[in-house]
Amino acid sequence: MKLVWFRNDLRLADNPALRHACAGDGPVAALFIISPTQWRQHKMAPIRQRFMLAQVDELGRELAVLGIPLHLLRVETFAEAPAALANLCREQGVTQLYANQAIEIDEQRRDHAVSAALAEQAVSCHWFNGCCVLPPGRVLTGSGEMFKVFTPFSRAWLKALDEEGFVIHRAPTPRGESLPWQPLAEREWVDAALGELTPDPRWLVGEAEARRRLNDFLEQAVLDYGETRDFPAIAGTSVLSPYLAAGIISPRQCVAALQQRLGYRPQSKAQPGFVWLNELIWREFYRHLLVLIPTLSMNRPFKPETAALPWSWDPDAFAAWCEGRTGYPIVDAAMRCLNATGWMHNRLRMIVASFLTKDLHIHWRLGEDYFMSRLIDGDLAANNGGWQWAAGTGADAAPYFRVFNPTTQGQRFDPQGEFIRTWVTELADIPAAYVHQPHDWLRLKGRQDYPAPMVDHAVARVRAIEMFRSLEK
Repeated sequence: MKLVWFRNDLRLADNPALRHACAGDGPVAALFIISPTQWRQHKMAPIRQRFMLAQVDELGRELAVLGIPLHLLRVETFAEAPAALANLCREQGVTQLYANQAIEIDEQRRDHAVSAALAEQAVSCHWFNGCCVLPPGRVLTGSGEMFKVFTPFSRAWLKALDEEGFVIHRAPTPRGESLPWQPLAEREWVDAALGELTPDPRWLVGEAEARRRLNDFLEQAVLDYGETRDFPAIAGTSVLSPYLAAGIISPRQCVAALQQRLGYRPQSKAQPGFVWLNELIWREFYRHLLVLIPTLSMNRPFKPETAALPWSWDPDAFAAWCEGRTGYPIVDAAMRCLNATGWMHNRLRMIVASFLTKDLHIHWRLGEDYFMSRLIDGDLAANNGGWQWAAGTGADAAPYFRVFNPTTQGQRFDPQGEFIRTWVTELADIPAAYVHQPHDWLRLKGRQDYPAPMVDHAVARVRAIEMFRSLEK
């Protein structure tokens, strides 16, 4: 018996572990492990848990049609996984385990422990690259080191992809008669472990839904992506991040679909489609960093010297940021959108991260954890990379001049205040001329229903720069 262990790769198509397990004869089974306590320790958002489990349900039905049973195991923490997996392998007569490699340090340690436990039972483990277009470690400098700046990494990544190409693995064909599948909602132990399983209706699951979103974006928005991607009131992005984070669609499928749409693979900013491809390469960059620099998974900064920065841990200021009560409309709208929907536009992620770290001078780790606890697309590599980039502690960071002005950012990327009015209801009736600096208008109207700015940005900016300059002394 061959066993395929699904993790953040919840798809049939372009799944190397599944494809290799289904090559040749012999029975194949599948596995997904539910780890409620570990998920909470990793700050996994409830909306992300529901989305992932809804996809597990969908995957179980699809595998059953192929004649492949999907086993569910519940272990509270990763430490329990090796023994539970060993027991399942004994019970099912498993001789080979197939899985796509994890990139986070806790998950890698779990997988090493699983390999050791199964080796004692003569169960061989086979690991594959299922999370990146090019495997971590493939794109290195001439001296064999990881790139620390994105632009040369991007050039080297494109060159390596041209040299090697890539293969899209087809979904397996049926291996026997269809099997029954009991929905997760009917399993009492699953419901008791995780509470309400009903997924958010705004986020439909399934590989077909992911492909539909990808195709709609490529047909309607990819050519204008460079001009529209920064405006949260415009549907200018793919909104595929939850599907990539759960592995419902792979980055290889995205690159292949882009090539098919354009008839070529763009190589520079001058070519249509390159800006979106470059965002996929950013995703690869952060994932490669996480594997090659394990301390990034341990709450440590990419730049070790920045560990000495005198960050604030002010709980009241942090709560105001979390709840969208900063007095800066674009920041408050973004945070309220996140809290209500579990998703935030990328430009807004940069704005609110800069505000927390450079205006409030609060430690980026608090913001990183809060995002993970709310985001449906929570992904350690992308989230950590983005927060450290904004905070000035990470790869490609520029602490001295990357201090976003929240007012001018709002004026530039939400000029008429459409996004702000949607989420900051106190400002729903304010004229566009005042929406980004509403306080004088509100005073004239005798209103006090929107908070004053927490800080003076000009003063806070100087303080942020001084923080980093102090490291040079």
